[in-house]
Amino acid sequence: MMKLSFGFGAGTQEAEVPEKNLLSVLHANEVALHLTGEAEVRRALENPIGTPRLGEVVRPGEKIAVITSDITRPMPTYQVMPALLDELWGAGVKPEDVALVFALGSHRKHTPEEQKKLAGDRAWGEIKCVDSDPSDCVHLGTTAAGTPVDITRAVAEADRRICLGNIEYHYFAGYSGGAKAIMPGVSTRDAIQSNHAMMVRPEACAGALDTNPLRMDIEEAGRICGIDFIVNVVLSERKEIIRAVAGHPVQAHREGCKFLDRLYLKELPQGADIVLVSQGGAPKDLNLYQTQKALDNARHAVNPGGVIILIGSCKEGLGERVFEEWMTQSESPAAMIERIGRDFQLGGHKAAAIAMTLEKADVYLVSDLAPDFVRSIFLTPQPTAQAALDAAFEKLGPDATVLAMPYGGSTLPRIVK
Repeated sequence: MMKLSFGFGAGTQEAEVPEKNLLSVLHANEVALHLTGEAEVRRALENPIGTPRLGEVVRPGEKIAVITSDITRPMPTYQVMPALLDELWGAGVKPEDVALVFALGSHRKHTPEEQKKLAGDRAWGEIKCVDSDPSDCVHLGTTAAGTPVDITRAVAEADRRICLGNIEYHYFAGYSGGAKAIMPGVSTRDAIQSNHAMMVRPEACAGALDTNPLRMDIEEAGRICGIDFIVNVVLSERKEIIRAVAGHPVQAHREGCKFLDRLYLKELPQGADIVLVSQGGAPKDLNLYQTQKALDNARHAVNPGGVIILIGSCKEGLGERVFEEWMTQSESPAAMIERIGRDFQLGGHKAAAIAMTLEKADVYLVSDLAPDFVRSIFLTPQPTAQAALDAAFEKLGPDATVLAMPYGGSTLPRIVK
């Protein structure tokens, strides 16, 4: 027997798996690291991919918009801005010609204190810092898929656009980062709706780029708007910058994605009948909205008709108002998938993603939620990880294969036949 441990809130859940059934336990790959933090950002700026150095791209007198993530993302803008500002000032750019624009997408506005925390002391003190405004946009065109490229005025009317972001797996855009700062970052709700409605297509999944219609639409919007330069970072589990890429909005982004794959992509020769998956415990499993990320990654590893055992406390419930409404008021998983295609709503999109997983496999949930409530949202409650595993073997037979993902939000399985 192999004893496995999974983070669960502040504690753990254990399960014993017969060694003959266990295919693998997935952990992040070991990758040699060199520079980190601000030093790594400076290295990337000195070695851009696919473009000249930023100082040769921008000109004195041009209006420059630097677009970065809002407070819902872990992007450490404050660590990137000092090096970026040094590069701009070295090129003769004046502070009054530069604006840092926080890409809100469809999220709420920031308080001034939040803006300052995101920007860092230097940027806050030296340049203008503003939120994107979806109610004040400029129409720049339409993508081949019909997505309107309506961009917040502060970005649309700039002479140069520099996009910042962090790169991690994204369950329907493939990866975050790159042109995502523009679409959905500084776009209108209608544009986001048009683009994100493609999430129901099977090619729109984590780890997919050039075959992903949703990511291709994002990058077409970026070309229509015009992106002159990007600085993207990859963060460790402790949210430390361990790799930065700078330069061309697609070429540099792809290099960042390759590094992420070296860290977190796990190629497997076969899928598993049973996947045990956890976010790794608190704070990542406080609610089902956050825990869903691990479930979606596990979906790529489970065999059709199999069982995913999702281990997460969810002690604060579902975690997001729209998500809760979709999960509790939809009559079936199929109804959620049908609805997201015609009525994309942030929050609802995670409910639809759970519904898409349920089309492939049963989901047994080990959590602090009441069993009747778990059944009402189309999942199967189990009291412990061991009880869930025993039930899965009972359903699928004693020879069922098992895969364990103790840090499911950070490891992406890919079946390679």
